[in-house]
Amino acid sequence: MRESSYKVLPGPEGYLPPAAATMGVMLPDPGQAIMEGESVDRDTALRAAALKLIEARNPVFFPGPLILWDWKPGVAEKATALKELAEAVGAKMIPMPDYRPKYPMINPAIEVNPNHPNLTIWHNKIDVCLFIGVHCHYANLALKIIRGGTDCYTIAVCAEAGHEEAMISLRDAGLCELQRLRELVIELKGGKNQ
Repeated sequence: MRESSYKVLPGPEGYLPPAAATMGVMLPDPGQAIMEGESVDRDTALRAAALKLIEARNPVFFPGPLILWDWKPGVAEKATALKELAEAVGAKMIPMPDYRPKYPMINPAIEVNPNHPNLTIWHNKIDVCLFIGVHCHYANLALKIIRGGTDCYTIAVCAEAGHEEAMISLRDAGLCELQRLRELVIELKGGKNQ
């Protein structure tokens, strides 16, 4: 994997931040993850994600349609694990139930518009967010907008190849990774679930 000196960090990076891929950030190999633009092993990324989540003032999970709708075997179990993780972290959940633009206005307190995720970040004063169950092309667009216009730290839990636009991105992530992340959160909190 080619290394890049470009770091994917919280912004605001500017009105039109460069795509991380054009700056040399590459998707991780199987068994690896991305952390701030660099390839790291999955366990390092899981531990860093757990730490970011428990240190956050206002962590929020953004579940997308791939985990909100029980559309194939295993999704309900994954959704339950996500809920348990959110409870362990003390995080709120604001869903992204579909990708239709919500114009002229959305209620950023209760949902995320993938075309304007920064509105939800600003409205709720979110400092760390976790994307899960969002189709890759929408996740990357939303993550880039967040990086460009907010100082929110982004974590992406992806069932596919990962997201180079996130500050931490896990690839091929499923039920086991959600359960492991919850275990790490509880461990780092000193064994307290909440």
